[in-house]
Amino acid sequence: MRLNRPLDPATVDLDSVDLVDSRLYGHGDPHSVWHAMRDRDPVRWHPVGDDLGFWSITKMEDADLVLRDHTRFTSQRGTMLFLLGKDDPARGRQMAATDPPRHNRMRVPLQRALAPKNIEKYREAVREEVRRVLAPALGGEVYDFAEHMMAMPMATAGRIMDLPRTDWPRLTALTAMSIAPDDPEFAEEGGADATLKLAHRELFAYFHDIVRERRRNPGDDLISLLLEMDVEGEKIEVGAVLANCYSLLLGANITTPFVPIAAVEELIGTAGLQEWMNDPDALTTGIDEAVRWASPANHFMRYAIADVELRGRRISAGDAVVVWLGAANRDDEYFTDPFAFDFRRKPNKHVAFGSGPHYCVGHSVARMSLRVLFEEMFATFSDFELAGQVEHLCSNFVAGIKHMPIVAKVRSGAGALTGVDR
Repeated sequence: MRLNRPLDPATVDLDSVDLVDSRLYGHGDPHSVWHAMRDRDPVRWHPVGDDLGFWSITKMEDADLVLRDHTRFTSQRGTMLFLLGKDDPARGRQMAATDPPRHNRMRVPLQRALAPKNIEKYREAVREEVRRVLAPALGGEVYDFAEHMMAMPMATAGRIMDLPRTDWPRLTALTAMSIAPDDPEFAEEGGADATLKLAHRELFAYFHDIVRERRRNPGDDLISLLLEMDVEGEKIEVGAVLANCYSLLLGANITTPFVPIAAVEELIGTAGLQEWMNDPDALTTGIDEAVRWASPANHFMRYAIADVELRGRRISAGDAVVVWLGAANRDDEYFTDPFAFDFRRKPNKHVAFGSGPHYCVGHSVARMSLRVLFEEMFATFSDFELAGQVEHLCSNFVAGIKHMPIVAKVRSGAGALTGVDR
């Protein structure tokens, strides 16, 4: 999805825009659309077919309210647009599709397991995997940065869930099919619905086998923790374990890869990239800015529990409400010059990880993984050059780039850092 400065909001014909169409995000200009909506109609009804539709939220204040207030906006009827008009089969079992207070009781043990002090033990293992992912760029040949980054989340998720390395490539492919079933590169014969069903079927079957094995031989891993989790006095059922395994894997594959891709795509060939790479004190603020900039999860959906009024619009009980995270994270009432990548930006209160009870439970894992990645990138390479066409992901759920060929310039002595004999 293009992250360019938007067009004049007065020039955008909002009535002609289809926010559900994945081609808008692969080939169009959604930020100009969202900018026009923030300016002219920040709480806007979007019809879908003859009898469906949803309210679009594009300003930060409203986005934070919808995501935070579970008493007025529920997650249990579905949180993504592909479920519009359907009941989420994982409601009440998957954390993402469960409201407090049950959600809180499910979240606490996972949050504890994924706390910074508990994931620190994975840092060097993640570093090893990051070096393996970056190694093909050391020779000076064209390196598809985006394609390699899409494989990187398994460096963390695979380790924390203790999944066999030989399975990682297929799991990466299946999650790509899940987040971008409309994209021709990932679509199976039969179109988006068939692709999504195949990906879900294979992922749930895979985790079913893993769960069965982990029950016999529990370990110190996230899946074993899920199997031992006690919610309201009972162990959670197998279906709930599978749903949460799927959700956690999907979350890892959404957040981690598209943040560095978006940051490099914006800064490549500019003095800003050199400045950031050579300023270790700006690493933390720069990573947070990269997360805001990328806003890799395009949207979260909720349903109104009761009638609500927002900015003079009456949202009726039962209406779907979609928060566009990338739109909220470009709100100029909250961010100075929001269409500039400022690696020293502070404060930076974005909603890329969500807000409220459903704030990403794996945010500490994502931040640790991103820090290790950027540390290794900046220590290993001194510059990047674009070497071909950038291709954007066709997905209304994930904002991302799927191909970005680059040539990397290696710092003197970096071979020792990566453990690769050049």
